[in-house]
Amino acid sequence: MKTRLLLGTRGSPLALAQTNEVIESLKNVAPSMRFEVVPIKTKGDKLHDTGITVEGKSIFTKEIEESLAKAEIDVAIHSMKDLVVELPPGLVIAAVPKRVNPRDALISRNKRKLNDLPGGARVGTSSPRRKAQLLAARGDLEILDARGNIGTRLVKLKDGEYDAVVLAAAGLIRLGLEREVTEFISTSVMLPAVGQGALAIEAKETDEQTIGLLSKIDDKPSHMAIEAERAFARKLGADCKKPIAAYAKLESGKLSIEGMVAAPTGKMLVRGRIIFDSPDAKEAGEALAEDMLSKGAASVLEAS
Repeated sequence: MKTRLLLGTRGSPLALAQTNEVIESLKNVAPSMRFEVVPIKTKGDKLHDTGITVEGKSIFTKEIEESLAKAEIDVAIHSMKDLVVELPPGLVIAAVPKRVNPRDALISRNKRKLNDLPGGARVGTSSPRRKAQLLAARGDLEILDARGNIGTRLVKLKDGEYDAVVLAAAGLIRLGLEREVTEFISTSVMLPAVGQGALAIEAKETDEQTIGLLSKIDDKPSHMAIEAERAFARKLGADCKKPIAAYAKLESGKLSIEGMVAAPTGKMLVRGRIIFDSPDAKEAGEALAEDMLSKGAASVLEAS
């Protein structure tokens, strides 16, 4: 019987805050267990330190998953939106804690909301998904690349490099920066990234004891919604370079899921939504993808 659990994570302030959040939940169900955080520097972190522009989701998770596969850690904790839709063999998402606000947040220097920003306002974001939806809503904005962690981007905003930045609401909330938010952008304007606001807690599929422990902090509605979103993205062949978004939620036993694909310019954009009577998350996500492909999503993805 294990008495200690090693939790691997990135060493960023947000990653550590997320890991401490998980530990607090685990203490409630396993008070005698000892928990040890193992910070792991990923390729993405190393490239960020040098100022190099980085792309690709696995660059922020690969080294952590390798440590898990080698049993150097017992658990890997990620931001769900950083996790590729196809997990490495032998690893499973053992738990998804209750999801935090999945929306995107606008922070502007003059406290103006998205619709109130003047034409030509400089908005910082490194996300093709955000850029496409911003341009679809406000084609008169100037979208500038914004790299670095949350703190770095807020400093650049304060220094006048941008008039506004768009960040994940969940990261700001977890870092206690919710007061900085000018506007939580409606999902009718900007659908979130697949898995945004949720955490992925990975374990080895053969480690039944750890999986059993993690199941006690799994939030079933959040887990189901995430499964639907990831199935949607998987069916479309999503990667971080393509403007793809999805948001699912379980309501009254039915699973609703919205999806979006767009060209980088925002001039070609397809949205869809279905309400699935069966709570089969994978089937719901794939059904929405098929529906959107039939409505022209394939040609939009090719343009991306």
